[in-house]
Amino acid sequence: MHIGIQLPEIEWVASWPEYRAMAVGAEAVGFDSLWLGDHLLYDKPDGPKGPWECWTLLAAIAAVTEKVLLGPLVTPTGFRSPALLAKMAGTVDEVAGGRLVLGLGSGWNRREFDAFDFPFDKRVSRFEEAFAIITGLIRQGRVDFAGEYYTAPNTDLVPAARPNLPIMIGSTGPRTLAITAAEMDWWNEWWSRFGNSPDRLQPFVDRVDDSLRAVGRDPAEVVKSVAVMVQLPGGEGRQMGAEVDVAPISGTTTEIADQILRFAELIDHVQLVVDPINLESIEALAPVVAKVHRG
Repeated sequence: MHIGIQLPEIEWVASWPEYRAMAVGAEAVGFDSLWLGDHLLYDKPDGPKGPWECWTLLAAIAAVTEKVLLGPLVTPTGFRSPALLAKMAGTVDEVAGGRLVLGLGSGWNRREFDAFDFPFDKRVSRFEEAFAIITGLIRQGRVDFAGEYYTAPNTDLVPAARPNLPIMIGSTGPRTLAITAAEMDWWNEWWSRFGNSPDRLQPFVDRVDDSLRAVGRDPAEVVKSVAVMVQLPGGEGRQMGAEVDVAPISGTTTEIADQILRFAELIDHVQLVVDPINLESIEALAPVVAKVHRG
């Protein structure tokens, strides 16, 4: 099983030098992947909070790392023109030397859609059109699309993106899975939706596998990944978009690794959502990374 880590979102305002140190440190520790949440604004009890813009940071992190996969966890297609997003993905993948995983979803946080003037209605219908444009441009390099919500008339992706750039879908909604099953390379689910426990994960995996079989695909073709919540000493409850009462994985590094390895029967890749998330936590997780790699 492979293991990645999500870098800070709204837990604290990390500067670029701190992001760079965490990214380089995570690669040195042996993490297989680095992820950034793609969000714009949250309302919190102590005031509004928001992270730095995801894709700008991804490009910067791509330039200072060499081996780790990287990607958004995940990008709402409604935040950007789908044709522009395909071009951004191709550019970041070029900077990264072919290490991008393009995570896509429809988004959920109405506050940021409203604040940044993006339509929130009909999100899955909008996602369906955006997904057709994005996959067409990445896979074939050209689309001629006219939909209800988006158009991309005689649009070429030049320079072309890597045709096998992996596309990850962050959803288990039946309609979204039906839309994406033929093209997805990865699938991802968030820790709060399955209770942060492998014991509650099987129905989600079954839903994905059924959607793949329905379009004639072997479920083994798709990398299955989940974000899991891990709390280290000093953690006080990681701030997320919506607070939920789910127990984090915790304990000694051996105990944490053993709990993560319980996912290996169903999952190919885990992304750690760590509390607290800083360079010290990343370095402290080195034994966990090593044990997960050993299996």
